[in-house]
Amino acid sequence: MTTRAARRLLMVGWDAADWQVIDPLLKQGRMPVLAGLIARGVRSDLSTLEPKLSPLLWTSIATGRTPDRHGIANFVEPKPDGSGLRVSTSTSRRVKALWNIASQSGLRSQITGWYASHPAEPISGSVTSNLVMEGDPGDGGAWPLVAGTVHPEALADRVAASRVGRAAMRADGLSQLIPTLPASLAHDPRVGTLCKLMAVAASVERAALVAMDHDEWDLSMVFFESIDTVGHHFMQFRPPRMKHASEADARAFGGVMDAVYTWHDAALGRLLERAGPETTVLLMSDHGFHSGAGRPHLEDLPPERRMEKEASWHRPIGVLVAAGPGIKAGATLAAANILDIAPTALALLGLPAAADFAGRALAEAIDSPIPPRIDSWEAIDGASGLHAADARQDPYEAADAIQQLVDLGYMAALPEDAKAQVDLVRRESSFNIGVHLLSRGRVRSALTSFETLVAARPDELRYRTCLASCLIGAGESERAIEVIRGTLQRDAGQAESRLMLARALLDAGDRDASVREADAVARSVRSQPALLPTLADLLLRQGRAKESASLQRRAHEGERTAIAPLLGLARALLCDLPSEPKARSAQLEAAAQTALDAMERSKAVPEGHMLLGAALAWYGDLAHAAQSLDLALTFDPNHVGALRLRAVLAQHAGDVGRAASCVARARAARDDAEMVESAPLPFEWSALATHLGVDQALLR
Repeated sequence: MTTRAARRLLMVGWDAADWQVIDPLLKQGRMPVLAGLIARGVRSDLSTLEPKLSPLLWTSIATGRTPDRHGIANFVEPKPDGSGLRVSTSTSRRVKALWNIASQSGLRSQITGWYASHPAEPISGSVTSNLVMEGDPGDGGAWPLVAGTVHPEALADRVAASRVGRAAMRADGLSQLIPTLPASLAHDPRVGTLCKLMAVAASVERAALVAMDHDEWDLSMVFFESIDTVGHHFMQFRPPRMKHASEADARAFGGVMDAVYTWHDAALGRLLERAGPETTVLLMSDHGFHSGAGRPHLEDLPPERRMEKEASWHRPIGVLVAAGPGIKAGATLAAANILDIAPTALALLGLPAAADFAGRALAEAIDSPIPPRIDSWEAIDGASGLHAADARQDPYEAADAIQQLVDLGYMAALPEDAKAQVDLVRRESSFNIGVHLLSRGRVRSALTSFETLVAARPDELRYRTCLASCLIGAGESERAIEVIRGTLQRDAGQAESRLMLARALLDAGDRDASVREADAVARSVRSQPALLPTLADLLLRQGRAKESASLQRRAHEGERTAIAPLLGLARALLCDLPSEPKARSAQLEAAAQTALDAMERSKAVPEGHMLLGAALAWYGDLAHAAQSLDLALTFDPNHVGALRLRAVLAQHAGDVGRAASCVARARAARDDAEMVESAPLPFEWSALATHLGVDQALLR
């Protein structure tokens, strides 16, 4: 083990925490503890994975592995004997988590409330699992812990006694969350829900403090889910209230979400006080949560459709704050992703990441050398605290936790028949893994899953849509057209499917049919803001750059903090350069400025640096263009567009070796992605090579 940058490390998870809510609270002085961490450390966006479902994401954070590798694919899973369901468990995780690696490396860990941590693993240190609140009677009566909730057993009584029930939260904590609750709402079930969800947060905090008092530790991981769970119930009331929310409800509940954030800030302060000033801190969220114009309208959907759409509350950008010994204060992080958390935590503890980890240590934020990678922690023996093989077969019940998922809308009400329950969850778990693979460009790997799902449930539109996406990505446009037409026979009003049909027709070489389809669906899409970028991208591929730019401007006006419309607008401006020199220069300047505007929202956007580099290259400023492209590749070494443009500039400068390296890396990245490479847009590498007089044969 190399020198440790962190004497000890506290990792705090705030599910769904979002800078769009936090930043106004920081300006108002309502989150002073977090403000202090940021002032002496680093803050950053943290990009997530698809699907944006918490058990998958928090297990990726804890393991450094993607969901198809770590084995947690859903909120629930079948029991080993097939007799029903259980909440996803630690015994189903296929790889070691940070606490296992720490244990076999001679370090002590304290884990509290982490997703899929039940039953508690016998690690060096302690675990209080995510079922710590199971069985709350709600009336202050007897409340035994579920077996396996706490390790070591000697800590169980203290953890049990520390818990805060929903009745106690109503009595002692409700006034902090709703200071002026009208008497008419005192018995409103929504108030009861809020008390129940915040009792979980209070109990997790107390259990973590009990563990800190119990023993010495090197690593503490504490997970709070309540920003997410409360958000699904109460974000609709936060100003500006959503249209379906009454004025009375908005007055009563409009301040709940801000109060929940300030509660978490105070809890963070108590954890930091107990941990001590010598502790290094990583605070993160798995994704963000829409709080403004992007909030979804789900109130009129039936339960099964709401289950499909509930995760649309989740924004793809979460938060990351790092502070304390070993952290470079004020550092800028390069496109941090949740997969980078585990390698970063290990580096701070003086331990290496493994070659089979999907992310990287955020070296730019750490003031000591990063240990060289090893092949795999799975191949290293030691007392890791993993459950024994026979323990992995013990079924258990978690009815309250499953019912909460139904209440949140993450799951439809379960069928009565056990086999139907198991079949449903197996399908949905396969779907989740397929969505993840598709999101990472692994279309061939995902294809088999979606083909199987469509064969089993041909009328399930989600399955058909994902199958069509895989086929388009794999270049099988004719098969995609067949699948999409089958979808439209089942639901002719599917605007998303009609856009996909237009894309497949374009890829199949029938531009006229593609244009007709796009124009036919454009009116309905324009009333669905979430689909505007898809339509704009399609129009760009059809050669309709001006129309695409107009749609991107509209999308930007709808959500001015969003980055994607600005990137799309820069792309459209570059695709429609005037021939007249003065007008051409003005449009290139506009494209460059639009890319810069996107990067003002987040500098760690490789696509923004790539588009800025392209604009500068067409402007004739090749030196600065190369710098921008190099920055894009710093943030994403496998960005195919940046690699190909950089190859053109290197070839033009006579650096044949650099050009060949970039081309080889672009080919490898595309092959790894399992996708057919799209035809270059009018500003991309092929056109730029022609413009600069570079031989394209060397670049293919």
